[in-house]
Amino acid sequence: MEAKELEYFRNLLNAQLSELENRTKYTDIQEMAQNNGLQDPLDIASADMEKNMLLRIRERESRLISKIKQALVLISEGVYGTCEICGEDIPFKRLEARPVTTQCVECKTKEELVERIRQNK
Repeated sequence: MEAKELEYFRNLLNAQLSELENRTKYTDIQEMAQNNGLQDPLDIASADMEKNMLLRIRERESRLISKIKQALVLISEGVYGTCEICGEDIPFKRLEARPVTTQCVECKTKEELVERIRQNK
């Protein structure tokens, strides 16, 4: 991959990382953890559902942050954009759509097929 393309993805990944890290600063789980004097069981249940959803979102964002950091490491090591399974270059369009990907479409498709087969057993 050319230096210009690597710089493009480095900037893209750093922007995504910054956005995710800033977003997590502005949501306070502690504040949501209190029922704020709610007495109605339906209100309490609704507040609990909102907390659970926020926690799931936070977990997903945390995993994405880890993937972004790993992609930045791959850029610094000079192996970003290479499929970890077959060793072929991952197409620019795929990286643009999912900059944290580590597999080409063919290898990812095969992996997902194997996962589905295992889940159905």
